Amino acid sequence: MEYIELVCIPTQGVHTSDLLTALLADIGFESFSENEDGTLSAFIQAPALLPDLADRLKANPFSKYLLSFTVKKIADQNWNALWESQYEAVVIDGRCSVRAPFHPKPAGMEYDIIIMPKMSFGTAHHETTKLMIQYLLEMEILGKTLLDMGSGTAVLAILARMHGALSVTAIDNDEWAFNNALENVQLNHVPEIKVLLGDSTLLTGRKFDVIMANINRNILLNDIPEYLKCLNPAGRLYMSGFYYEDLPLIEARAKEYGLRLVSRRLENNWTAACFLL
Repeated sequence: MEYIELVCIPTQGVHTSDLLTALLADIGFESFSENEDGTLSAFIQAPALLPDLADRLKANPFSKYLLSFTVKKIADQNWNALWESQYEAVVIDGRCSVRAPFHPKPAGMEYDIIIMPKMSFGTAHHETTKLMIQYLLEMEILGKTLLDMGSGTAVLAILARMHGALSVTAIDNDEWAFNNALENVQLNHVPEIKVLLGDSTLLTGRKFDVIMANINRNILLNDIPEYLKCLNPAGRLYMSGFYYEDLPLIEARAKEYGLRLVSRRLENNWTAACFLL
């Protein structure tokens, strides 16, 4: 599968790269890398590249955050070298490590998760993944059913199963992420996790005690009704992938379907929130 790299030079300002990342995610870009020279790289599958991308990037709201950009093709075989050169192990709250197979195993970890660093989102480097992992670590999940929606590497699904969840399902609509999740499930010896390729249409007839959706604002706003249909009584919905400024929109949408905000977490303006049915 061929990917396109969009190399952006952001404008100056606090959170400019983060805001640009959110805008690019909204139009289909899947993964991002902040480079040492201050540029931002965004990646998308070649068939999904928008034909009017150049025009859209030169207009609002992109023009507020983007000085210039270049587009280039990247062959599949380059991904491992790219990610391995930038990838570092992560330790969260002194309890959970997320590392690649080529990193040494850290001592004293309650949970040690191995993630093959390919294209998929979810290596715990991004604030939203970290925030969701922190929620999971505090969760009483023994014997419960959990959905990892927009699962990327399936890091949340893997941790949930390690943490005691009875049944775990991971869903992502990206084929690369799906294949990477299958690989990571095997690497971490949790093959009972159900890894599915698709979107919220796969939720029909399924039921969960906990739903964790780390995607982006627009998909969350659209899919909240679908999450509600498969959430068990007294179930909890955890959502992330959006900025603090977007929380009122998410909360208002959740309230329409009987969900109430019970907690939130914030890091570098990225937000995760828990809603109770």
